[in-house]
Amino acid sequence: MAGVKPNTARAIAVQVLSKTDPQKDSVTDLLRGVLRRTTETQRTTDIVFGVLKNRSLIDMVIEKLCDCPVHRIPTAILNILRVGIYELCFCPLSPQYAIVAEAVEYAKTAANQKQAGFVNAILRRITGHITDREKPLALAEPRNTIPHSTLAGCELDVSLFPDPEQSPVGYLSFAFSLPRWLVNGWLDTYGTEQTSQICFASNRRPGIYLRANVLKTTVEQLLEKLRAAGVECEISPDSRMIRLKSPGAIDKLPGFADGLFTVQDLAASQAVALLSPEPGWIILDLCAAPGTKTTQLAEATQNKAKILATDIDPHRLQKVRENLDRLGLTDSIAVVDYAHLDKIAGSAGPFDAVLVDAPCSNTAVLAKRPELRHRLSKSAIVELARVQLELLTTAVEMLKPAGWLCYSTCSAQPEENNLLVARFLNENPRFRLKTEKLILPSPGPFDHDGGYSAVICRK
Repeated sequence: MAGVKPNTARAIAVQVLSKTDPQKDSVTDLLRGVLRRTTETQRTTDIVFGVLKNRSLIDMVIEKLCDCPVHRIPTAILNILRVGIYELCFCPLSPQYAIVAEAVEYAKTAANQKQAGFVNAILRRITGHITDREKPLALAEPRNTIPHSTLAGCELDVSLFPDPEQSPVGYLSFAFSLPRWLVNGWLDTYGTEQTSQICFASNRRPGIYLRANVLKTTVEQLLEKLRAAGVECEISPDSRMIRLKSPGAIDKLPGFADGLFTVQDLAASQAVALLSPEPGWIILDLCAAPGTKTTQLAEATQNKAKILATDIDPHRLQKVRENLDRLGLTDSIAVVDYAHLDKIAGSAGPFDAVLVDAPCSNTAVLAKRPELRHRLSKSAIVELARVQLELLTTAVEMLKPAGWLCYSTCSAQPEENNLLVARFLNENPRFRLKTEKLILPSPGPFDHDGGYSAVICRK
């Protein structure tokens, strides 16, 4: 092999990972800037996301099986190793020899012959410990097996993890590269079985769902249009969304340019459904960007409500405007700069409904935000809860006497969800909880993220 081309999925993945600081960078933004250099966009994304989701485990494998502290390995070489180990342990369909050979060749290009030899030695040491790259979990020894789906994992001849029966928090946090305090909280709240499902869902390759723009088409018509173009897809069990079976560029799908659909997760769609807005309502979407729920409000009210959409981030607010134009929803929705909200809301309100899709920890969408597990902290959640409570307090003052407040997050943390709402109601006895719903992340068969929604009204 003369050398590795710089635009292969593995090469670009190494480059992106070497530029990514999970403490502050959005890997999605970094990927967007380089994917045009390769035809393997989905594979590149899968590798980058897979490494970031499992980085703590991968580094542990290097240190435990090779007795090599990762902090001593140069960044570029370390990320070549991480990509190789990720594919060896999590991608059983990728040939083992090709994974090792390309990693070695890329190390020659990125560094030198000596470093290439080091990469070869590390990866061959690890392959020597692998006994089955796709061992059924039902037959596997959990301490020796790296789970890569709910059904199978990569079995080694040595133990990596604590016994899951004796230390479920130790096992789950190591096996899924999740903060121990986070897993421990889930275990206390949801129990072992549900926490295990959350962990699998947090590391899954997330499915893509489309919400049909019911002002222009139906779910069935959109499904037929996609299938006619050769797109593999199916309707979700609740008959409200379409899941794509094969990945691809969303903006190239038939119907995208015509505004026939919006990408939205099953769990994210629940908030507006729980609110059940009606035509003629005056609605404020207080944290609107990028506009997914804003446009859902317009569709749910047949484009016959008056909706004000705002967000504290002016750059993300521009994305709302773009989505409105594409979907043809400019008649019922007005985008308002946050700095002018008080003045405009004062003349447009009070409101029949206020939607607060609050900034949150995103612990129920970790599969789509792989860098977040590297920056989560208990103190950050405490601060987020403070902001969320302030938003609720602001929002209810804008309601009509018979108005509805819909609060939602994409968090799995009770401190941001039901406990926060209970705290608000305790401090504001004029209000009561009408209904609430928590959806936990699920690995399948129709996989989805998680989220919480609550509807509050005056007594």
